Amino acid sequence: MKVSTILDHIDSGHIALPEFQRGYVWNRDQVRGLFDSMYKRHPVGGLLVWATEARPSDGEVAAHRGEGPIGTGVIKLLLDGQQRMTSLYGVARGRPPKFFDGNPSAFTGLRFHLGTEDFAFYQPIKMREDPLWIDVTELMQGGTAGLGAFIGRLSQLPEHAPNVGEYVGRLSRVLAILDTDLHVEEVTGQDKTLDVVVDIFNRVNSGGTKLSKGDLALAKICADWPDARVQMKEALQRWESAGYNFNLDWLLRCVNTTLTGEAKFLYLHEKHAAEVENGLNRATKSIDQCLNLISGRLGLDHDRVLFGRYAIPVIVYYLDQHGTSLSAEDRDRLLFWFLQVGMWGRYSGSTETMIDQDLAALDASRGVNGLLEVLRLWHGSLRVEPAHFTGWSLGARFYPVLYLLTRVGGAQDWGTGLPLKSGLLGKMNHLEVHHIFPKAQLNRRNFKKAEVNAVANYCFLTKDTNLKISDRLPEEYFPEIEAKHPGALRSQWIPDDPELWRVENFREFLEARKRLLADATNRFLEELLHGDSRWLEAGAAAEPAAEVRAVGAIESLEEDEALRDVNAWVAQLGLAPGQLAFEIVDANSGEQQAVLDLAWPEGVQESLTEPVALLLDEGEEVLALASSNGFRCFVEIEAFRQYVTKEVLAEEAA
Repeated sequence: MKVSTILDHIDSGHIALPEFQRGYVWNRDQVRGLFDSMYKRHPVGGLLVWATEARPSDGEVAAHRGEGPIGTGVIKLLLDGQQRMTSLYGVARGRPPKFFDGNPSAFTGLRFHLGTEDFAFYQPIKMREDPLWIDVTELMQGGTAGLGAFIGRLSQLPEHAPNVGEYVGRLSRVLAILDTDLHVEEVTGQDKTLDVVVDIFNRVNSGGTKLSKGDLALAKICADWPDARVQMKEALQRWESAGYNFNLDWLLRCVNTTLTGEAKFLYLHEKHAAEVENGLNRATKSIDQCLNLISGRLGLDHDRVLFGRYAIPVIVYYLDQHGTSLSAEDRDRLLFWFLQVGMWGRYSGSTETMIDQDLAALDASRGVNGLLEVLRLWHGSLRVEPAHFTGWSLGARFYPVLYLLTRVGGAQDWGTGLPLKSGLLGKMNHLEVHHIFPKAQLNRRNFKKAEVNAVANYCFLTKDTNLKISDRLPEEYFPEIEAKHPGALRSQWIPDDPELWRVENFREFLEARKRLLADATNRFLEELLHGDSRWLEAGAAAEPAAEVRAVGAIESLEEDEALRDVNAWVAQLGLAPGQLAFEIVDANSGEQQAVLDLAWPEGVQESLTEPVALLLDEGEEVLALASSNGFRCFVEIEAFRQYVTKEVLAEEAA
């Protein structure tokens, strides 16, 4: 079938993109290479399409992207060839196809040089004064009839007029790309269900992007309910506006546990559209209830401190079953379990297996106690020890615990004396992380980075108070705070002994504050248990190491903001956002081995580029661990931006 015919079929809606396909991920270099190959008449491969009824008699609709006039008859869904056909369509039509989902700049501004016969994307300085650079989109939109305009312009230039005949042949050869015949292989037959077709898709794309279990589940859902993806994204955007960032796979997991009581997506395949729609409505209601509990009772009111997020599908299942009859005791024990899951990293390893274990424990006979029994068998003692606060950085698991204590434990601001309760000051941007012993002072005295940025050296203050304290030492400003607001220091778990406020006793200060923080945490955990303290008393102790075992850190709020700015920039380019404070963990124990500042484990172009990590001000050990786990590492933001621009997007410098 000719390329021009295929493009016409895309316009008419007879060729579309199935919902289980990923978005457009090609970069400019790949687009340029495609046109160069087709111009030179090199083979570029054929297409694989699934020919299926648009409105089958059994009611199973092959969901697609696009707005074509699909009523009855056969629609052909692209299985293999999406990137090529999207690129050809974008250049030839000057706009993305209706089913487009990606970055349109990848095919905007393609030029062809009549002298060198090179394809390149528009660069003003290089191309503006050279009339031999031809706009490929303008040429293809004008067709054969428009050739005269190009030839007329060149004929009027004495230095190029002698070569007009040769140029006509090259322009015609570019136009002839649309006449290229591509072999189209069709998958047809009543036996070709979605399962079979997706299996064929994965076999054909064995070297490229595969469908995940979530993709397949969403394909099954969208086959019956085309609006599913839209409604799910609307729910995700609503939570994002409230400060919580989740992805489609996570929401689908919540829907799955709500409907099936299982973690594995295969159980979702048996559900019809009405059931899934009902499950989504129930799941979003339970997620709202869950986030309200976590924010209101635990003070974890935004995404930066929401650890253990894959425990939420389990809580959602329980709330769906018992939400209207949930007692204060059950609510608090459920939150106790949520905190324990986050502190010990239960879902850092095999998420699906752990969720299934915990869902199985939530049967009618055991309820939340079943969850706690499984957790204790897995981890040992659930009591917090001082050494657990040895962790450091904004990526440490006990950083959210410190934030929780600040919000619910009566901590007072040192400038105003006002309590920093949940809801009083709003989101995180109204509170700032304060180094009790200033970084500059400690660095000057050659303390280790892990000590400088220890969780026990953090507290939360209002921005105004943080600025006023600046980089003064505690021995200077602590007496002033105690005189003005008696008890404010103790409310933030500061040791009473003034000798520990001296910088030469910094290490002793950390040890003393760890004990105070551990005691405060255990008191709050006991409060959540409503007197049933057996969960904190029994079980073999799981002592943490005396030394910091995990390496890597987001060391400051400024660094955190810089990383988030980079992530926002990547998302604006239509590429996959990375994961902040990405954990490299032991697959069996869930123990942190390293925390990568910002990481793309599937690549910035998912499944097309290598895993990458942006590591700011990290040591050789972090780089070595990241590299050994397959990550390409960048230690400067500008170097990472150049990688994205030049290698991923393949954009040349102007």
